[in-house]
Amino acid sequence: MSTPEQTNPESAFLTAARRRKIRIGRFLLLAGPLAVGMISFYLYYSGGRFVTTDNAYIQADKVAISSQVAGAIVAIQATENSHVEQGQPLFVLDNRTYAIVLDQTRARLQGVKVDIETLKASYHQKQNELKLAQVNTDFAEREYQRQSNLAQFKAVADAKIDEAKHSWDVSRQQGGIVYEEMAQILARLNGDPEGDIERQAGYRLAKAEVAQAELNLERTTIRAPFAGRVSKIPKEGQYVETGKAVMSLIADSSFWIEANFKETELTHIRVGQDAEIEIDTYPDRKWRGTVTSISPGTGGEYSIIPAQNATGNWVKVVQRIPVRITVNTESEGPNLLAGMSTVVRIDTGYQRQLPSLVQKAIKAAGFAQPAWAN
Repeated sequence: MSTPEQTNPESAFLTAARRRKIRIGRFLLLAGPLAVGMISFYLYYSGGRFVTTDNAYIQADKVAISSQVAGAIVAIQATENSHVEQGQPLFVLDNRTYAIVLDQTRARLQGVKVDIETLKASYHQKQNELKLAQVNTDFAEREYQRQSNLAQFKAVADAKIDEAKHSWDVSRQQGGIVYEEMAQILARLNGDPEGDIERQAGYRLAKAEVAQAELNLERTTIRAPFAGRVSKIPKEGQYVETGKAVMSLIADSSFWIEANFKETELTHIRVGQDAEIEIDTYPDRKWRGTVTSISPGTGGEYSIIPAQNATGNWVKVVQRIPVRITVNTESEGPNLLAGMSTVVRIDTGYQRQLPSLVQKAIKAAGFAQPAWAN
């Protein structure tokens, strides 16, 4: 005898579908809480491992280009936002005044060299004059002795004796004068009349003036201190003062990111940890980075007027601490610019321990506790 389901195929199909729904419902009733528990366990266990902030910006070496000498710009050799290599000329100042000063210092150096050679010759001349003065002094002394001996016999007039005495005194005085002149020349020659001319103080001073003039002339061509992009290009004919910023140069390589993390997020951040970087300008790409340093102070510590919290009305505010992250850029990739906004995610590698109750349950069940749970 056939059943109703057999006689009615439509009723049999509905019964099978109802059973299938019941089985699916029972499965979801069991699998749902299990999945929620596993997800919760994963979130708990991995919580604190990854630290993320969007208060992060690309940084690069930047400098305000200035001149170490003053002058009017006569040539500009870079264009706005163009790339320049290290040592490439950026602009040139009028160098005519500095060229004249260089010629003057070189002429002064040559004159000092001639003066030193003259002093050396004068010193040797004074040596000969001193010898001659000594010979004259010896002769005058002998003449005075002869006249004195004749005076004992009244064979010579007193005037003759006075004249001989005067000649002797004059000869000695002349020898002393020559000796003093030699001492003066010797002092101007640094005590060494035969020494190398380049060791003389006057020559070294004049040579230093030449070197300074050459340096000033060289500085009329302002060059890029490193490779990068230039902006705020000055106008030709503009007068440049010493030390005043004229244009800007920003490096277009070796970028890093300054990520400002909350102080409560730095618990497990260490130098050398990996970081994942997303740049707002290129949302479909990701960069890798490495934590290279952590600032020794919060951002407020570097302000001109740090905040003073020693007041009665004090509200605690979580501080931000800059973390420097080096970007591992590719040889060919999107153009990165200083100041771009980024999102940084640091993998600290931190793992939480299982609660003591769970650890006891694992031991009670006779299972070996995994190493990652310790």
